[in-house]
Amino acid sequence: MFKCENTIKLFLLATDKINIFCLFQFYAPWCGYCKKLEPIWFDVGAELKSSGSPVRVGKMDATAYSGMASEFGVRGYPTIKLLKGDLAFSYKGPRTKDDIVEFANRVAGPAVRALPSKQMFEHMMKRHDVLFVYVGADSPLKEKYNDVASELIVYTYFFSASEEALPESVSLSELPTVVVFKDGGHFTYDEYEDGSLSSWVNKERFQGYLQIDGFTLYELGETGEYNSYSFECFSFLKRINMRDFQFGHMDGNDYINSLIMGEVAVPSVIILNTSNEQYFLPSEPIETMEQLVQFISGVLNGSAQAYGGDGFIQRIKRVAFDAKSTIMSVFRSSPLLGCFLFGLPLGVISLMCYGICTAESDDGSEDMDALKREGLTDEEEEEEEEERQRAAELEGPAEEEEDVGEKAPEEKKTD
Repeated sequence: MFKCENTIKLFLLATDKINIFCLFQFYAPWCGYCKKLEPIWFDVGAELKSSGSPVRVGKMDATAYSGMASEFGVRGYPTIKLLKGDLAFSYKGPRTKDDIVEFANRVAGPAVRALPSKQMFEHMMKRHDVLFVYVGADSPLKEKYNDVASELIVYTYFFSASEEALPESVSLSELPTVVVFKDGGHFTYDEYEDGSLSSWVNKERFQGYLQIDGFTLYELGETGEYNSYSFECFSFLKRINMRDFQFGHMDGNDYINSLIMGEVAVPSVIILNTSNEQYFLPSEPIETMEQLVQFISGVLNGSAQAYGGDGFIQRIKRVAFDAKSTIMSVFRSSPLLGCFLFGLPLGVISLMCYGICTAESDDGSEDMDALKREGLTDEEEEEEEEERQRAAELEGPAEEEEDVGEKAPEEKKTD
């Protein structure tokens, strides 16, 4: 495992000439998730090395080598990428040793693997819950299949086989074709009904019924289809074959509560439209197959009430809800820490506002005093002029009387 930037650059240059691939972790020293991943990452490196894999494991401090991190489009921590020649494949699955090792081995191998015999086909059917197979000779469809495999190899395996390698129970109406084997059956790709091959593969790479967590929900959102989650495993959900829906089971309701910004009873069924973030809740508890089918039919024909969405007002509500949830979780876990984290900034902001308001009032009084002293206002000049005139009028008659009083004795003496 290597960390030096120059060593990494030299290694990347060498990967084009030798059959070695590099699995990188971009981390930040202060990131709690990176610290949690540290022992798992060490086990990943040891596992790949002991198994003789051509994948070499490394890590880089993205804060110290920001230029290299920016070059690979690192936006968060930790970011895991596998470098294969000029291509960089991002890992978005669960951060467990087995999942990361399986990702590395899958991406490091060929995009499309051959199944030469029925025995090999049956072996792969036992190992994989979902199996994509191209059947037929060279064709434009095969070129599209190879391109899709190179793009989506980060999610699933892709195989090719001749018609003779397929089980006898599988009969295909035409060749060449692309087939997906899952849920005990198989489905063929139809360009006219299913659209692009990439979107079809991206939707079909999930089983019909699966355990759903945060990573799976994120990936399901990229398919843009309806997803039905039950918080208790209803056995009859497995018997429904509706191609527009993805069924799954989620333990607890904490995650779904944050998603719909409300409280959902357990057990319950909710339908989420991942294309516009709308969700549907049944008007009454679902206990029978007929009630479930009626609920799904109401969603399809538009009669069911839709909630949520991705509108502007809804986004503002989500921001407020997330902020409230974060504050409440901090106070529940540690009240003293919550008071310190939120009380200290509020106190500082209050002092700053008080200081700004006080400074403005003092400056205003000083300006008014200066104006008064300098006599710069027109109104005050007029008032002072009027006061001088009134004072002059009052002082004038008194001075004349005093002059008369003083001259009277002299005039008498002269007379």
